[in-house]
Amino acid sequence: MRWIYLSPHLDDAAYSCGGLIWEQVQSGAQVEIWTICAGDPPRGPFFPFAEELHQRWGTSGQAALAVRRAEDRAACARLGAALRHFDLPDCIYRRQPGSDLPLVERSEDLFRGLNPVEQPLVDAWAQRLGQALEGEAAQVVSPLTLGGHMDHALTRAAAEKLGRRLWYYPDYPYAAMHAVDVPAWLGPGWEGLAQAVSAQGLEAWQAAVAAYASQISSFWPGMEAMHAAVAAYEQSQAGVRLWRKIGESG
Repeated sequence: MRWIYLSPHLDDAAYSCGGLIWEQVQSGAQVEIWTICAGDPPRGPFFPFAEELHQRWGTSGQAALAVRRAEDRAACARLGAALRHFDLPDCIYRRQPGSDLPLVERSEDLFRGLNPVEQPLVDAWAQRLGQALEGEAAQVVSPLTLGGHMDHALTRAAAEKLGRRLWYYPDYPYAAMHAVDVPAWLGPGWEGLAQAVSAQGLEAWQAAVAAYASQISSFWPGMEAMHAAVAAYEQSQAGVRLWRKIGESG
């Protein structure tokens, strides 16, 4: 069986499903991680918020994406997953349509869900993904958008226009940060697929998260805290759980 995980950024699928992905690969499944927002930022000066994040990541300018793509290659290799990098720039680099104003000016702007001005972008990316998936019988896995990050919302909205039955993953670490009760958040009409994660799978998951070294400080005080947090999350979920709508065709 072939599984394709849609990752808004260069880390989301590995963060959220690393243990599951490793277990699927060990069982003989072909697993791919398709990152949507892996494109180079536009040339020229960066917006102040993007520069602030570059400093936090320990990167600078155009090198930031090269660093992050290299991290993703290392993480996917640890999990045994193939990868595909699409060319949409992260929202911190995008402009409001028809202007030179930044789409995101501060951290709070990231977590307001899909920005209505980007609906044409959703439509365009639904078409791009549809073309990439044409003739594929793969299981496609989308983020649930827990936490409300606009790029997660854009990815989910584009995936839901494909006319396929989707699986969904809870977005980690946001699911843990906000202590989300996923079944309650989803409401009725959903079913789950639970996958236990072995000790080796947890180790691979933690190693994959660690590969995104530039991103650790955004969520954890350090590597030791990250290892503990991922282990605690895995234990709280008894592995990793995916979700899908009951009775949906496609």
